[in-house]
Amino acid sequence: MSFRISPLWWPLLGTASPIIVPLLIARNRRFKKNRELAAKLNRERIDRAQPLDLPELDFLELTVLVEEKTKQGFLGDAGVSYLFRTDRGSLLFDVGFGPERPALAHNAEKLGIEPDRIDALVISHLHPDHMGGLRASRSKRVTLPEELAIPQGRPCFLPAVGKAEGLQCEVVDKAWGLTCGIATTGPLARSLFFFGFTEEQALIAQVKNKGLVIFTGCGHPSIELIVEMAGRLSQEPIYVIGGGLHFPITGGRGNRVGIQFQTILGTGKPPWQRITDDDLSRTILALDECDPHRVLPSAHDSCDHSLTRMERELKAETQILEAGETYRF
Repeated sequence: MSFRISPLWWPLLGTASPIIVPLLIARNRRFKKNRELAAKLNRERIDRAQPLDLPELDFLELTVLVEEKTKQGFLGDAGVSYLFRTDRGSLLFDVGFGPERPALAHNAEKLGIEPDRIDALVISHLHPDHMGGLRASRSKRVTLPEELAIPQGRPCFLPAVGKAEGLQCEVVDKAWGLTCGIATTGPLARSLFFFGFTEEQALIAQVKNKGLVIFTGCGHPSIELIVEMAGRLSQEPIYVIGGGLHFPITGGRGNRVGIQFQTILGTGKPPWQRITDDDLSRTILALDECDPHRVLPSAHDSCDHSLTRMERELKAETQILEAGETYRF
């Protein structure tokens, strides 16, 4: 198992410890309070959730625009952007790092994506790898590359207050139908040590004669909680579970300057604790209990070790998502 912070940083961290340690103690207090708040809110949201009148879709098709793993000729990145097409229209779910990195624009052009045919944009949560980069996250403003500019006035559904240039932003506060026959679970919360209180929504749809398709961005609230919410929204069996599950056990993606940021920043644990194989084993068991036909994990926030375990141990047909690939349900 590799170091999460390179030993080259240790002398500097040791020197700065009189400043860092009190800051960590204060942040840990806030982290614990947020964790209690998130648990309370999530319980209330699930308990009061009502079944949705999900339309039966003739088909649901996913084209992956941004992912860590790729088909040959496509650019990979530690972010996600998924284009969903149904017999009722199309919806873009997340925009990766947007214009800050070339993957989204390059892959969209290579796939021949036409922005004017995208009916709506949905952002899973307001983190850089999902809403268009660091600047976008700091300003809470979703940012797309010019090559994928969605026509002005189209809806943009957010799980928390934010903006998107030229789009009609709407903050989602509960589960409801969006567009194209696809619904949102509504926001579910997670306390993250450095990112703070984080709201994330997942997508849910029903495919005729098959069942529910559930897709996450990062899955910060945990896939167990997201599936529990889905069970309150529909009694249909789960056909597909896909997207981020956030298991950087042996290492993170997009590491910089000797720091594995994913293993520290977004795990739902304090930085002195790690996500472990035991955590993954519990999630694999929970996924098996859901009995989906297919599981399509994202590599953008899970290490190869975790992905290999999922492929080997899950009962469902398991395939790692790749940029440039299209999956039909």
